[in-house]
Amino acid sequence: MKDGKLPNPMTIHPIAGYDKEIYVKPTLKNPNIIVGDFTYIADSDFESHVTHLYEWNGDKLIIGKFCQIAAGVEFVMNGANHQMNAVSTFPFYTLEGWNMNPPNPGDLPLKGDTVIGNDVWIGQNATIMPGVHIGDGAIIGANSTVASDVQPYSIAAGNPARLIRNRFDDELIALLEKFCWWDKSIEEINELIPILTSSDLEMVKKTLKGE
Repeated sequence: MKDGKLPNPMTIHPIAGYDKEIYVKPTLKNPNIIVGDFTYIADSDFESHVTHLYEWNGDKLIIGKFCQIAAGVEFVMNGANHQMNAVSTFPFYTLEGWNMNPPNPGDLPLKGDTVIGNDVWIGQNATIMPGVHIGDGAIIGANSTVASDVQPYSIAAGNPARLIRNRFDDELIALLEKFCWWDKSIEEINELIPILTSSDLEMVKKTLKGE
């Protein structure tokens, strides 16, 4: 407990006197955006960072717990896609006066839900494209455009984003994926902070294995 307070995932402004960093979950209005406890963004309005999310496409943005989203990040949803299997990509059906019915769903490149895991750090001005899945513990470099899936505990950067390296060896990644610290109680996580913030990875491995 810090300053006599327990962490509260429904607090909007977790830094007293500072309104440019918010916990996202308590601010959500769109039912197709689902965000876990303690995920924050370096801004005062999360939903303005989610573009082209139209209910008729049925896609969702799903983000796990304890994610860190920097300023300028944009989540581009399936509504941004245009028909690509016809002569023109122009969306006549969306604009007044044009004699076109909406295309069949199969004629649009819909890529499903966008899913971000837990404890993911997304760097400033990154763009996450429709249907991407980013695994737990991944890091996305600033100014990256993520158009394909990113594996857990890896670092991806660039345009388009590519794997830079894995953060840890396979053994530690497997242990962390099984441990799922983000699903534990606030009290347990407080006790785990020395482990979660340690750079002695061999010690972390031994602790997670119960040695």
